[in-house]
Amino acid sequence: MTRSNLLRHEWIGLRVEVVRSADPGLTGRGGVVVDETQKMLVLEEEGRVVKIPKALCVLRFTLPNGEKVEVDGRKTVMRPEERIKIYERHRAER
Repeated sequence: MTRSNLLRHEWIGLRVEVVRSADPGLTGRGGVVVDETQKMLVLEEEGRVVKIPKALCVLRFTLPNGEKVEVDGRKTVMRPEERIKIYERHRAER
């Protein structure tokens, strides 16, 4: 998994932090992704489950190699399987 293909991969198990949000209470929240739905990321944060609305946030993922990548959550408001298909299709069209 790299910066260029993050949107084409499964996110469960990745560490993520909210770096900016329309809801100030979400900024700084973070944890490990345990589930993803069309509109939400579900994180485990210090033993608690936290739901983060993707449309309100800019997210910083930590990849397995330690690299940090920021993603505008608005671009990911779709079912995870659709996100993977769409971004894979965009790559193939280049």
